[in-house]
Amino acid sequence: MGIWGWISQNWFSIFSTIGIIGGLWFTGISLRSEAKTRRIANLLTLTQNQRELWEVFYQNVQLTRILDPSADIASLPVNHGEEVYTSALIQHLSSAYRAMQSDLTIKPEGLRRDVHEFFQLPIPKSVWERIKPFQDKDFVVFVESCLAEN
Repeated sequence: MGIWGWISQNWFSIFSTIGIIGGLWFTGISLRSEAKTRRIANLLTLTQNQRELWEVFYQNVQLTRILDPSADIASLPVNHGEEVYTSALIQHLSSAYRAMQSDLTIKPEGLRRDVHEFFQLPIPKSVWERIKPFQDKDFVVFVESCLAEN
């Protein structure tokens, strides 16, 4: 009884095994594709939320000082609107950071440089120092490591 005899007696088990392996393989490919699609959808959602935040900024001239590198917060302290808006930006960044840490979205290139430049501005830096104690430790470490970079 050679190999052909064994195959003729076990053909159903062989095809069942091939079917199970094939099904698992296609399931794995499908899950990987779905995860990639979900990550892109999450990135689009984060981008839309960021666009909405910046739309508010550009429609409100009272917030323009937030991006002014020469804003003198000693003579004219951060006002309530600037603090609320900057806090909203920081919370958005925190949410995006969490999504990236959980591998739920794609990490944009240049993010660390963008964070560094934003928090070097006087108003964001001041607001950050005030609300930093209320942030998650991992997020604080991330922002502080971005600030330490040149």
